[in-house]
Amino acid sequence: MSDKDMILRMCGIEPESIVDGPGFRYVVFVQGCPHKCPGCHNPQSHSYEDGYDLGVQKLYDEIRSNPYLAGVTFSGGEPFTQVKPLLALAKMLKSDGLSLMSYSGYTLEELQARGDADTDELLGLLDILVDGRFIEEERNLTLLYRGSENQRVIDMNKTRAQGEVVLWKSEFEIDF
Repeated sequence: MSDKDMILRMCGIEPESIVDGPGFRYVVFVQGCPHKCPGCHNPQSHSYEDGYDLGVQKLYDEIRSNPYLAGVTFSGGEPFTQVKPLLALAKMLKSDGLSLMSYSGYTLEELQARGDADTDELLGLLDILVDGRFIEEERNLTLLYRGSENQRVIDMNKTRAQGEVVLWKSEFEIDF
């Protein structure tokens, strides 16, 4: 991997979140997004010129300095525009037993259709993927971990095991 592949263009971080995935999580907000969804929660992350560079190793060390984390969430911006550095980070975090979640404006099917080995490998490390563009007309503030009705919260482990999309279900959700 080149040195460039070990640098993330960052919008920011949230070192202790309870709203960006299950459990106590560290959230990595990458900079740059091709979707630029109207009504986006993070419009400051759209530009590819803004933000700052951060080395993957430095970010990993910062994440691992908190022994109470259950996992890490990749958000943005669009995480799948920075696959190589996120894959490097994901491999280190998974080897430490942390859960991994990512948001993407792309659907799982769009990501799989790329035919890109790094994208496939990153998808293979994720426990949860929230996919699909934010659609302002479908905005719903009651949804868990997503902003609009069209987005899916996918249980990637069950999806891989069953060979079809399986939606993630919180242990706190109740079917009526």
